[in-house]
Amino acid sequence: MTADATADPTADVTADVWLPIPPDEIEGLPQGPNYLFWDGGDDGTQPYPGDPADCVLYVVPYMKRWPVKVNPLEHMRNVRVVQTLTAGVDDVLARLSAVAPGVQLCNARGVHEASTAELALTLTLASLRGIPDFVRAQQQEHWQGDFRPALADRSVLIVGYGAIGAAIEDRLVPFEVARVARVARSERTTARGPVHPLTELSALLPQADVVILSTPLTEQTKGLVNADFLARMKDGALLVNVSRGGVVDTKALLTELDGGRITAALDVTDPEPLPPGHPLWRAPGVLISPHVGGPTSAFLPRAKRLLVDQLGRFVNREPLRNVVFTTGATGDA
Repeated sequence: MTADATADPTADVTADVWLPIPPDEIEGLPQGPNYLFWDGGDDGTQPYPGDPADCVLYVVPYMKRWPVKVNPLEHMRNVRVVQTLTAGVDDVLARLSAVAPGVQLCNARGVHEASTAELALTLTLASLRGIPDFVRAQQQEHWQGDFRPALADRSVLIVGYGAIGAAIEDRLVPFEVARVARVARSERTTARGPVHPLTELSALLPQADVVILSTPLTEQTKGLVNADFLARMKDGALLVNVSRGGVVDTKALLTELDGGRITAALDVTDPEPLPPGHPLWRAPGVLISPHVGGPTSAFLPRAKRLLVDQLGRFVNREPLRNVVFTTGATGDA
């Protein structure tokens, strides 16, 4: 990098802002920046809309391959803000060494809570009530009744109690669950009850009928769901993952699934996309969805509201929302 990202604080509001949504489709964008549309294209070969060196705020394209999303960063010598449209930022964070000190990385808190929480409940209910078996029976025109567990009266453990974890609990309440336990990086108290630190996780696991993972992927949570974690889950428990595939040790999970001791519902996997022939596809007791927690009709209006708010703050030199990391800082922002 040839210059500190904060070196010229007066030039940024009139410079380029790259948006993955056409600017004329976003009502309320503040005047000042030169808005340019770039989402990488369907195959990742879409030409850049301008010189990346002139971009001061980069909104990362949504649902694109990792190289497409991060390739412009090494050319963005004057970027000051990188805004994702995802809740997790692990893939972008890995390439922020290419930019100057002082660049703020912001996530999409407020955009995906509703959709991801809906999917977490969908996967939980579908797995408990045996919906995949019913679909297979329907395809064979076979009337197949069964006695299945309900979500009512079950004990649920949410691992990762941020905005998405809280939204999941909001949707659990009407289902008359017996108990909800919450785990996060640090201990705290919420209106719904205590949030336990990760250090207490091993003691909480044997009590849970359903374990829902909604934690970000960090050095602390990578491989968190390992053989020991899974062994502490009670017999017949359900593991639901709507976070990141890397949170779970796939080999250890396969061992438990093949033994039939637990079941799983996975929106994310490691590896991802899950390749043809991978044993997870055929593992007993597993339901897999292709990382669809976020992309629903709820995404676009919430994403647009976030961008209008963030860009208004940027233009007016107000503190940005959802800052999760600042390059060159000693820790998270």
